[in-house]
Amino acid sequence: MKLSKSFNSAFRKFAYFLSSGNHHNLKGIDYLSLYGEEPSAIEQTYVIFINVLELDDAGTVLNAEYAEKRATDYLREYCDGNFNVEPPYEDWEVILH
Repeated sequence: MKLSKSFNSAFRKFAYFLSSGNHHNLKGIDYLSLYGEEPSAIEQTYVIFINVLELDDAGTVLNAEYAEKRATDYLREYCDGNFNVEPPYEDWEVILH
């Protein structure tokens, strides 16, 4: 089975805005240098996005904005020691498969 157009669209949008430095949840956070210097932080951001993303039986994404928020909150906390993710991540959100 192929990934749905809905999933493809949600992932493409997230990847574009994250890698362009224009993600609305990360305004004022200098994170673009992490792409070359600390790629594991970027990897974990994508992992959280994918783990949190929910699809219905037809493959339609149900919670893209929430998945983006959980993922970008990780990156914000990584870059800004004064920011705390709420609620804290559950194991299933951050596990690398």
